[in-house]
Amino acid sequence: MHYLKVKVINEHPHQWCEGGIHGLTTFEQFNLSKELQRAVSNMGFEEPTPIQAQAIPLALTGRDLIGQAQTGTGKTTAFGIPLIEKAVIEDGIQGLVLAPTRELAVQVAEELNKIGNGKGIRTLPIYGGQDISRQIRALKNRPQIIAATPGRLMDHLDRRTIRLQNIHTVVLDEADEMLNMGFIEDIEKILGQIPTKYQTLLFSATMPKRIQSLAEKFMDNPELVRVKAKEMTVTNIEQHYVEVQEKQKFDVLSGFLDIQSPELAIIFGRTKKRVDELVEGLIKRGYSAEGIHGDVPQSKRDQVIRRFKEQSIDIMVATDVAARGLDISGVSHVYNFDIPQDPESYVHRIGRTGRAGKKGIAITFVTPRETDHLRSIENMTKKKMSKTPIPTMGEVLAGHQEATMQRLRDVMEQGNFSEYKHIAETLLEDTDSVTLLASALKLLTKEPDATPVRLTAVEPLRSKKPNAGRDRNRSDRDWNRRNDRSRTRNRPARKNKFQ
Repeated sequence: MHYLKVKVINEHPHQWCEGGIHGLTTFEQFNLSKELQRAVSNMGFEEPTPIQAQAIPLALTGRDLIGQAQTGTGKTTAFGIPLIEKAVIEDGIQGLVLAPTRELAVQVAEELNKIGNGKGIRTLPIYGGQDISRQIRALKNRPQIIAATPGRLMDHLDRRTIRLQNIHTVVLDEADEMLNMGFIEDIEKILGQIPTKYQTLLFSATMPKRIQSLAEKFMDNPELVRVKAKEMTVTNIEQHYVEVQEKQKFDVLSGFLDIQSPELAIIFGRTKKRVDELVEGLIKRGYSAEGIHGDVPQSKRDQVIRRFKEQSIDIMVATDVAARGLDISGVSHVYNFDIPQDPESYVHRIGRTGRAGKKGIAITFVTPRETDHLRSIENMTKKKMSKTPIPTMGEVLAGHQEATMQRLRDVMEQGNFSEYKHIAETLLEDTDSVTLLASALKLLTKEPDATPVRLTAVEPLRSKKPNAGRDRNRSDRDWNRRNDRSRTRNRPARKNKFQ
C-alpha cells in the first residue's frame, strides 16, 4: 500500500518546514527548455512562489500531485509549466484542465498561451455560454491543451468533437469549488473516458473527504504540496470589519467609498439579486459601478471585466462564483457587503487585492447576529480582523472635501487653465483669495448623497460552521446537460492510501 507524502511549505519558496529540498529559488534551476525559460522571463517572473517552487520540479518528473493552495498563489504557472513542457505540436489534444467557472477557464487559457507561445503550444478555452459551433470551428485548428468547464466538455464528448485518446496530463483546478458546484460526478465520468495512462495534477484550497476519495480513485500515489493555512491570507492586506445593522449597510458602504476613494474596488454580494440592487443603488448615488453574476450573459461579463481592468468603471459588484479566478491588478479595496458563507470564500474574496507587492484593504460588513460567523472565519484564517467604526457624517464630508482639493491639484498640474486667469484676476479685485478659494471649494464639493436606496434584506449567517455552498445558479455551474450519459467507460481505480 502506498502512502501520500506531505510537504508543508513556509512563506519562503525555497523552504520546506518538514525536511525537503532547499534552494530552488529561480526558474533557471528547473532546467526548463529554452522556449519555456524565455516565456517565463518575458512574463516578468523572477522568483517562483512557494507552490511553484515545490510543485514544478515534482510535476516535471511525471508524479501525480496534489497542490493545496489558494487563488493568487501562482498555481496556474505551477501546473502550466510542466504541462506545456511535456506537450508537442503534432499530437493534438494532450493536456486537459478542468475549471469550475467560465472566467477561470478563460484566464487559465490566457496564462497557458503566454507560457506556451514560444513553443507553439496553444490552449483553447471551452465553456458554456459561448456558441458551441464556434468552439467546434476553433477545435479544427488542433490546439494541444483544452481548458474547460465540465458541463461543456461533456457536451463535446457526446458530440465526439473532442477526443481524449492522446491525453497525458489532466489538471483539476479548484477542485473543492467544483465539488461545491456539483461537478464531481461529471469529473469522474470525464476521467473514466480517458483510455490512456496519464498524469493527474489536482489543486484545491481545501481537502474535503469527497476530494480525497477522488484522489484515491484516479491518482497514483500522489504527493501533496501544501501552503500552510496561515499563509493563505496575504500579509499585504489590511483586514477590517464593521458591525452594522442590515438596513444601514448601504449608507455605511457609501461612507467608506467617499472617505477612502478607492482606485478600483470590488464589492461582494451574496446573491444575484443583491448584486443587481447594489449596482442600481450605487449608480443612483453617482458612483461608477457595474455588476457580474451567473445570469449576466458571458459577452456582458467580459465587457464589464474589461471596463474594470481599463478603469472605465471604478467599482465592480460580484457574486463569489462570478468573480472566481479573476486576476485584476490594481484593486485597492475589497468590500464584503455580505459576510462570506465560509472561510475559504473569504480568503478568495480578499485575495483580489494586495497583489504584486501592493497594499490592499478588505472590509467585511457584519450584522450583530453574524459575529459568531465572523469568529469562525478568523479562526480558520488565523488572522484577527480589526474592528473599524461606522463613518461619521463629518468624516464623509471631509472625504468629499479632500476629493475636491485633489481635483484642483490635478487641474493645476495639467496647466491648461490660461483662459480662466482673466476671470480669476477680476474676481480677486473685489475679494480676497482665501474667501474666493473657499467659495470655489464649497461650490465644487459634493454634499453627502442621501438618496434613498432600498435593498432586499438577506438572512444573517449565524452558524459557527458555515455551509460551504456558494451561489448555485445553474448558469454559473454550467450545468447544460445533466442527463444520463451511458457511454461513460469506467477506468480501473488506482490503489492509494490518502492521508
